[in-house]
Amino acid sequence: MSNLNVQFRQRIGLAENVAITFDTLNTVLEKTARALAFENLPIIAKETTRLTKEYLINKIINKQGGGLCYDLNSILYLFLKENGFNCSLIRGITFNHEKQAWNTIGRTHVAILLTHHRQLYIVDTGFGGNLPLAPVPFNGEVVTSDNGEFRIEKVENELGDYIFHMKLKHKDRDWKIGYVFDSTVKYENIEDLNEVQTIIVEHQNSPFNKRPLVTRLTDNGSVTLTDTSLTEWVNGKESKREISAEDFEKIVNERFGIKYH
Repeated sequence: MSNLNVQFRQRIGLAENVAITFDTLNTVLEKTARALAFENLPIIAKETTRLTKEYLINKIINKQGGGLCYDLNSILYLFLKENGFNCSLIRGITFNHEKQAWNTIGRTHVAILLTHHRQLYIVDTGFGGNLPLAPVPFNGEVVTSDNGEFRIEKVENELGDYIFHMKLKHKDRDWKIGYVFDSTVKYENIEDLNEVQTIIVEHQNSPFNKRPLVTRLTDNGSVTLTDTSLTEWVNGKESKREISAEDFEKIVNERFGIKYH
């Protein structure tokens, strides 16, 4: 068993003797979602470096950090490859629900394309609080998890050939668009995703280079931290409180296990 295989299991709390099969992927995704925070702290602190396997291991495993989609799905992709899965990485364009339009910074969402028994699936552990916690098939079937319902729709437009839809538990009454992606453009080398990181770090319309954000799913909901507030969902009930700069550093350390200064 490789170092990454052992280290990633330890990071998410998965025993070394557990065989990783398609049938146990749900368990892997659930543990990953609750262990790894979706966060942009290195971007805000201007401490990002080039995306490599070694960088991800140091950041997410050694330093107990989290990351954005290209970090979280890249390290999960490497872990799945180590365990014999047929998978690659894809890029998508997220939907801005406030503006009711596709985001203008391009294909900056990274997810995993997985093939199992000739069926295609999306595996995604890097979409903030919108995680399906299970592989989502391309055949339109609705997947239900503790986080809601998810499905993929076949489309024909200039932006891609499939759309990822979601209906989050306790939050959405209707289906919402997550992102559109082109399933024919695949990435095998995570270093090819450095273009995504550059856009997220530098683009004026990037949603992740202006203020800190840390969010993670919990056993009974989710917790989201910004520089001004802490929001928690527990069994469908939301609570929110304002925080100070001093509170932020303390909460990041205590609630998310991330050292931030």
